Amino acid sequence: MSVPAAYIGVILIWSTTPLAIQWSGERVGFLYGLTSRMLLGAVVALLITALFRVRLPWHVGAMRTYLAAGLGLFLAMLSVYWASRYIPSGWVSVLFGLAPIATGAMASAGLPGIRLGATRIGGTLLGVLGLAVMFTGSQTLGPGAAYGIAGMVFSVTAYSASAVVIKRIDAGVSGLATTTAALCITAPLLVLLYLVTGEPLPATVPARAAASIIYLGVVGSVLGFALYYHVLRHVEATRVALITLVTPVIALLLGKLLNNEPLQAAVWIGTAFILSGLLVFEYGQGAIDRLRPATQLRRARQLSSQELQASSSRGTASR
Repeated sequence: MSVPAAYIGVILIWSTTPLAIQWSGERVGFLYGLTSRMLLGAVVALLITALFRVRLPWHVGAMRTYLAAGLGLFLAMLSVYWASRYIPSGWVSVLFGLAPIATGAMASAGLPGIRLGATRIGGTLLGVLGLAVMFTGSQTLGPGAAYGIAGMVFSVTAYSASAVVIKRIDAGVSGLATTTAALCITAPLLVLLYLVTGEPLPATVPARAAASIIYLGVVGSVLGFALYYHVLRHVEATRVALITLVTPVIALLLGKLLNNEPLQAAVWIGTAFILSGLLVFEYGQGAIDRLRPATQLRRARQLSSQELQASSSRGTASR
């Protein structure tokens, strides 16, 4: 597959996932929608690994990686599905845009050689400000919206912590192997949770909910990750990070057009702060580094010009 096609595919999948998450729980419950998705995703991932003969290593580092990925996926997805009952689907995408900022902040504390500079601290503060604005605007949606935002913050925290732990383990396991193992850990945990809660199986599954579950299980859980890792292998990480700047805006518009979700001014203001924070966090220091040589060159030219003028003045005075 061409890299541009894969890049566009990731944007489309990540933009439509929040809305599909909401639809997958219609009249069947969010836990049924999530469990069905993960079971389907695990089966498809196992079939793909068998078809392409992808070997899952089982050394200690690999198993620790699988455990971190599986628990992170379980906690992150469970809280996303729970939170999606209280907030519009577009908000899910916007709030998950905080993940790179949270991951960077945790990495600075948990990984050697990584620290937050002034620009990254500024980007983090902008993201937090955007979160506060959206929290203020959520009051128009009712008291439950605060629970939805809190659930998304927990989801981002679990996802980011999992990513940092996997990076710290550094077992060298392929993305497909990690994804397959994570799904195979998450799916049984969700089945167990489903049994413990005693939630009954739905008598019927609406067509839109069934289509959303299939879409999320096959496209969102497997194809989306495969395309993402394909892009990550061939494109600079900074360009990959641009995806998280584009998908929230598309998700907000899709939620408005396809699900009639409200778009208050606070939503756009909060989104602007969060995306600006992400932009500063990812690219702020690089922009400063690129501007510094040009600034130094201008200063050198100004000093040279001033020295030349001073020399000319001294020559005139001596004559």
